[in-house]
Amino acid sequence: MTKSTPLTDDLKKYLVPAFERKTKSITAIDVKKFTSYTDTLVIIEGNSHRQVTAISQHLIKRLKEKKIKALGVEGVKEGEWALLDYGDVIIHIFESKIKSFYDLEGFWSDAPIVDLSEFQDAVVPAEETDEH
Repeated sequence: MTKSTPLTDDLKKYLVPAFERKTKSITAIDVKKFTSYTDTLVIIEGNSHRQVTAISQHLIKRLKEKKIKALGVEGVKEGEWALLDYGDVIIHIFESKIKSFYDLEGFWSDAPIVDLSEFQDAVVPAEETDEH
């Protein structure tokens, strides 16, 4: 993943809620030239099962507030690997050990990554009071 692609406004609405939480890492991969089922994969790493569940629930809630409903949701309660399918964007939230085992970044290494550096600096984390 040496190439990069700019962050789009459409993708930002999915990333803002993720950056509101203290994640270990966030990566977005532009896969539209490689697959027909989605345009972007977002890979989020949490430190624990509990954090994976909390991040997933927060994303679902915030996106629903924006009238964006998931087409499918898997693994939120288990907390090892949650998958939130929004059609053009698929969000994976992994616990660290599971993330390194599946290595989606390595699998999609030919696809360009989305440049999130500008976006990360622009987002102010939300208060932790609404996490639970």
